[in-house]
Amino acid sequence: MGISVRLEAFEGPLDLLLNLIEKNKVNIYDIPIVEITAQYMEYVNVMQTKDLNVVSDFLVMAATLLDIKSKMLLPKEVSADGEEEDPRAELVERLLEYKLYKYMSLELKDKQIDAARVLFKASSLPEELKDCYAPIDMDQYLGDITLNKLNSIFKDIMKRSVNKYDEVRKDFGKIEKDEVSLEEKLDFVMEYAGNHKEFSFRALLMEQCSKMQIIVTFLAILELMKMGKILIVQEKIFDDIKICAA
Repeated sequence: MGISVRLEAFEGPLDLLLNLIEKNKVNIYDIPIVEITAQYMEYVNVMQTKDLNVVSDFLVMAATLLDIKSKMLLPKEVSADGEEEDPRAELVERLLEYKLYKYMSLELKDKQIDAARVLFKASSLPEELKDCYAPIDMDQYLGDITLNKLNSIFKDIMKRSVNKYDEVRKDFGKIEKDEVSLEEKLDFVMEYAGNHKEFSFRALLMEQCSKMQIIVTFLAILELMKMGKILIVQEKIFDDIKICAA
């Protein structure tokens, strides 16, 4: 009975080479071509696929590596400028270009995942009641504050909440309790604004004791801002956002 070998999937020969370089922790500008070629050939020899296009790409790179390996054994060629030419130079350039695009694609993928988590609630106000509300000038209350800035602070607070770890109480059981409602948080924020001439948006969220408390408090801030009952100010870019009663 034959031995079943499970291989890690790679996007292509450059992806495999880059993985081998990172796995061996070698300098990409000084690739030990003999060692890397041997490991690359081991992978190619056990590949099990019926896709000839995929196999051919790996075989072409294998031939390229063997060609570079043979050139490394010969006396180095000298360019017109009198400098010795490195047979690995072209391969290194291709690897660096591939690495750049690979990490760019991962960054775009992360942004796509983050964007999928952003939800917007459509207006649920009946048509016959819309005329009863005076129009709100959002620019008056927001100033230079944007939803992106608010969202950035919100995600930062949520991340800190998840990372909190209590060594003393880690083995305790969890006591379930009813979470606060939006109406309660609206009253809480209005009372808080009445007792504080001006307070920090970030500090207010940090005072909340659970993820749900943070979410409901965040929603209460947005609702009160929309209703024109609180004002939000940020004097400079990246400064803390300050809140006060309107």
